[in-house]
Amino acid sequence: MSKDAEAAEPTGFAALRDRLRRIYHGTTPLAFRFRLATMVVDIAIIAFFIATPVLQETPTFLWLDYAVAALVAADMTARLLASTDMPRLMRQPTFLVDFFILLTLLFPTALANLGFLRILRLWSLSRSGALWRHLEMRRLKVWRDASQAVVNLLTFLLVVAGFVYTFFFRDGSGFAGYVDALYFTVATVTTTGFGDIVLPGIAGKLTAIVTMIIGISLFVRLAQSVFRPNKVFFPCPQCGLQRHEPDAVHCKACGYLLNIPDDND
Repeated sequence: MSKDAEAAEPTGFAALRDRLRRIYHGTTPLAFRFRLATMVVDIAIIAFFIATPVLQETPTFLWLDYAVAALVAADMTARLLASTDMPRLMRQPTFLVDFFILLTLLFPTALANLGFLRILRLWSLSRSGALWRHLEMRRLKVWRDASQAVVNLLTFLLVVAGFVYTFFFRDGSGFAGYVDALYFTVATVTTTGFGDIVLPGIAGKLTAIVTMIIGISLFVRLAQSVFRPNKVFFPCPQCGLQRHEPDAVHCKACGYLLNIPDDND
């Protein structure tokens, strides 16, 4: 290697950032394996969040909580270092959600009543560009809209179930209380309304009303994603419109001439 090449190689902190960019945003087999591993870890973290109402009374809960906090903090730090625009990344909703989740993990006692919001990590993961790069394959990317709609609905169900459990079923109810909260949420969202579990007082009625309104909207969104014609994701270089017809020649928003790759090639 020549002296000029050695001088061009980043060293120290710059080398660390360059390596993180390669594994977080690159297309090499190593980058693919790394992002696949982080996705598995994220799914395990989400499973921990779902099980938190049951685990929080166990003696090992704090150890697990702080271990997850360390993982979330490490991932957020690595993503910041891998970013070419840190201030912009820190303003993104997904990063703000992760920061809030980190606070609830670092202060599990003080923020115990907000712990149910940790499940928003599932929404954050579904919006991750790194996740969808794994699925940018033939026959899979067409399910992006439907998959995100399913994740949105699932996130809403779990967040509401956590809220109901925290404020209506928590006292000494354990796993059975969480199941009751989830059962009430699903029955309310689907407007089945069996009536065997009803939240008490005005607060309970308002909770049921909000759950039904938002839940029906998410069901409609899911139906639209499944049954409407498929579109491709290709940002228009001029106006930034993301979704286009598969055979589109011009952007329907600004008329810019598009060059959408053909998956059949």
